[in-house]
Amino acid sequence: MIEDNADIHQAVKVYKALGEPTRLKIALLLTEEKNLCCSDIGGKLESVAGSTLSHHLKQLTDCGLLTLRKDGTYIYYSVNRDMAQKYAPYLLV
Repeated sequence: MIEDNADIHQAVKVYKALGEPTRLKIALLLTEEKNLCCSDIGGKLESVAGSTLSHHLKQLTDCGLLTLRKDGTYIYYSVNRDMAQKYAPYLLV
């Protein structure tokens, strides 16, 4: 159970990020497929503009739900499974 203010603050950040339908779709997609770059994610979501997608990925990364790995000019995103397990275990089902 959540015990201190830091955990409560983190939970709010995660739930706020996942409260937007496109960000929830991104998180669900990345639980199924690891290490996708922005263009791969955009191709799978189809109806999201590149700048909007970048904003959503930043929100998910800032709350700690996504991790990123840079490889040259590409950034690859994956779900932070520890964070998902703690605050949003339904993503991992």
